[in-house]
Amino acid sequence: MEDMHSSSGRCAKSESKSALFFTSPFMPMSFLSIMVVLTIETRVDYQEQAFHSLSMDLRTGERKTFLLRYQCVPILLCHLNTCNNDQLSGVLDGLHQMTTESDMGILAVFALPLLLLGISGIIYIYQTVIWLVSKSAVQNKVVVITDAISGLGKECSRVFHSGGARLVLCGRTWEKLEALYDALISVADPSTTYTPKLILLDISDIDYIQDVAKEILNCYGCVDILINNASMKVKGAVQSISLELDKKIMDANYFGPITLTKAILPNMISRRTGQIVLINSIQGKIGVPFRAAYAASKHAAVGFFDCLRAEMEEFDISVSTVNPTFICSYHHQPAPGNWEASIWKFFFRKVTYGVHPAEVAEEVLRTVSSKKQEVLMANPIPRAAVYIRTFFPEMFFAIVASGIREKLKTEQEN
Repeated sequence: MEDMHSSSGRCAKSESKSALFFTSPFMPMSFLSIMVVLTIETRVDYQEQAFHSLSMDLRTGERKTFLLRYQCVPILLCHLNTCNNDQLSGVLDGLHQMTTESDMGILAVFALPLLLLGISGIIYIYQTVIWLVSKSAVQNKVVVITDAISGLGKECSRVFHSGGARLVLCGRTWEKLEALYDALISVADPSTTYTPKLILLDISDIDYIQDVAKEILNCYGCVDILINNASMKVKGAVQSISLELDKKIMDANYFGPITLTKAILPNMISRRTGQIVLINSIQGKIGVPFRAAYAASKHAAVGFFDCLRAEMEEFDISVSTVNPTFICSYHHQPAPGNWEASIWKFFFRKVTYGVHPAEVAEEVLRTVSSKKQEVLMANPIPRAAVYIRTFFPEMFFAIVASGIREKLKTEQEN
């Protein structure tokens, strides 16, 4: 001990510089690389002034000054044996306060991204669980899909087939039904799926539907889920559409689905179980100009199935309607037009661009699993239009009329 004091004394008398490496036990690993050099003259008054300056910088939170003086240099504290405990305590307290506040700042910076990441993970897990539950809900169920050869019909067939349902696929063209059959079989696992049954059906041929319904029931002896997907569209001014075409639209979109439903319904009632799904349209809720016949048929279908839902409740038969906006084809691109920049486009943008058939098919599967009574697939603008039509009809009619005038004006200019 005496040698140590004597050595310290000799160093103090000379004018050379001496240092001792110092690290704070309070500093985390992320801050070990950020050190400070404190070069102190052996004279005691310089040493005390340097310690006092460092202690004040750390204690008062003036970290900017601290970093400007000492950043990117290792901490070296000289002649610790000549310094009093208050000076050392001040330095250590300042370092501890600075590093603690720095840690809290880093946690605050990363808190929001970590929170968003956690929420996204929870949502993904939830959706995955719901999807698996939905698929298990249709396993071994007899599912009839009309117009299975359409874009939406193919997606529904794919989704329900992968879920292990016993499919009965209906369509107007045998060659297209066989092509769909081959596509399903080629990607299916034979151990978990059933071979689909194929039935020729033209939903607009009302007189033929009764016989087709018997053929459908003969496939498995019952029907658990009936998905009315067939639909026919027409666009044009009211005065340009013939009455014959109006009747054809009503047959395909209204009389056809209700005729098939009535033919299948006694089987469900006798078993006191079953589910009927109508894939309709948002135009069953609001009328879109130049689609009068189509909107009228969709309104009629909604009214029929709403009444049917109430009547079938005592038999434990659920009735669901899925109302998407315009269902686009795989390669559909909307035609450009200046009138689309008007307020009309603001309210019916989703009607123009539509939703993909795969989205609707997945929603149909979720609807069947949860037995939802009604689903509206639309972005916020068309969804708001439905409520505006209900609660503020005059505003809705004014917006629609404005869009028509804009369209006619653009057509005249062109």
